[in-house]
Amino acid sequence: MIVKQVLNENMLTLPEVKNILDNIKEEREKEGKELGYELRKAISHAEMFSKISAKKSRELVNELSSLEKMKPEIAIRIADILPLSNDEIRTIYAKERYTLSEDDLKKILELVIKFS
Repeated sequence: MIVKQVLNENMLTLPEVKNILDNIKEEREKEGKELGYELRKAISHAEMFSKISAKKSRELVNELSSLEKMKPEIAIRIADILPLSNDEIRTIYAKERYTLSEDDLKKILELVIKFS
C-alpha cells in the first residue's frame, strides 16, 4: 500500500491500537473480506502484548504526562510495557540525557501499579 499523504498523526498506546484493529477485523468479517497477512500479525501482536484496557492505558498516559521529565513518547512506552521495577523504568530512560531520581522512579512505579 502506498501512502499518498499523512492527514494527522496521533500517538496511541498498544491497547488503543488493539481496539482499532478489532474494529477493522469486525468490519472486514461483516463484508466477507479476508484478513491480510500483515493485519492478522498486527492483531495477534496487539492481543498478545496488551495488558490493560485502552481506557486505563490512556488515563495512565495522561497522569504520567503531568510528571516532570516525562515526554509523551516515554509515557506511551511505559503504558505499553507496564514496568514493575525501577530497573525496568531506568531501561526505558536509558537513551535520555538525564537520569531519574528515586522519587521520580517511585512516582512512576506507583502510577503503573495503580493502573495495572
